[in-house]
Amino acid sequence: MSTRKAITGARIFDGTFWHEDAALIFADGRIEAIQSIAKLPEGIERIDAGGGLIVPGFIDLQVNGGGGVLLNEEPTLAGLRQICAAHAKFGTTALLPTLITDTYEITSRTVEAGKQAKAEGVPGFLGLHLEGPHLSVARKGAHDPKLIRPMEEKDIALMLSCKGVFDTMMITIAPENVTVEQAARLAQAGFMVSLGHTDTTYETARAYAEAGARTVTHLFNAMSPLGHRQPGVVGAALDIGSLYVGIIADGIHVHPAAMGVALRAKNGPGKIFIVTDAMSTIGTDMKSFTLNGREILRQDGRLTLADGTLAGADIDMISSVRFAHKALDLPVGEAFRMASTYPAEAAYLADRKGALKPGFDADFVLLTDDLGMKSTWISGVKVHQE
Repeated sequence: MSTRKAITGARIFDGTFWHEDAALIFADGRIEAIQSIAKLPEGIERIDAGGGLIVPGFIDLQVNGGGGVLLNEEPTLAGLRQICAAHAKFGTTALLPTLITDTYEITSRTVEAGKQAKAEGVPGFLGLHLEGPHLSVARKGAHDPKLIRPMEEKDIALMLSCKGVFDTMMITIAPENVTVEQAARLAQAGFMVSLGHTDTTYETARAYAEAGARTVTHLFNAMSPLGHRQPGVVGAALDIGSLYVGIIADGIHVHPAAMGVALRAKNGPGKIFIVTDAMSTIGTDMKSFTLNGREILRQDGRLTLADGTLAGADIDMISSVRFAHKALDLPVGEAFRMASTYPAEAAYLADRKGALKPGFDADFVLLTDDLGMKSTWISGVKVHQE
């Protein structure tokens, strides 16, 4: 017999509206209602939040690692479990562990580990994000150019083996190494096809969007820029309404002024959502780590190769939300939506995640009034307590 629970004593943000003097009621891993405290039924288990905020759990669609684990270096069930647990400490209740460009063998091992994680119900695990290897060498960023290559039939077959297994799956590709027909096949199979690490034109990006591309990977970084005669991928991301767009909100990858311009310019219904692009350093005091045999250095909030090339980000979701709220002067509710509602929409999960509505997954975060962490709940189970 399930136990209905009600969390009281905090302001509640359901993804659209704020609720005062109300309780969040949930049971069997799902939200039942947000109800006036005065009308709570007898016998329900009450949990006092002790003030602060209750908000939808954060959804991160680009997470390379955490807790000392980099997915490329540990493409295992244990690695995926550690990454998910590390990010739960910072309010992330659902995520896509992300494999950076690697060999076909490592990609295959990652896919098998992902299938195991899904079968075992690893808390927070949604599926995988394969960021490469089918990218543009000209816009490689920290990806190893020796591993970048065209998409082949075996790659498509591997990805199609995941159909119906994961809640969602994301694949970052560049038109330079993936045909529009290949992109369309993956999109038609239900995968999130994302344009990234590409020097392609606005016109080509539009053609891929029309073929089913859903998102753009880390706006402004590793893509053709916005020019007044050649709008590039940045121009396509902002102009094409069907595209959802990830952005790294750390103030290092994108200047706050550029973030603000992008937010004001974005055509809908697609929205700009926050990704961390986090590496293994999250939740640790690591000073360096290895990616594809190359040392990545951690200093002053930056992760870089020896030549200074940025290599992922050293930020978590609640820190990203705070940055978006304070540095961009966004209403805090909009910052929360960028970390929950909009990624849920992008990932085709808006019918059960990204908001606190009846029937939705009971994924939520308790915060202090100044956006400090208190606890994280996944499917109605508290998985982290400060």
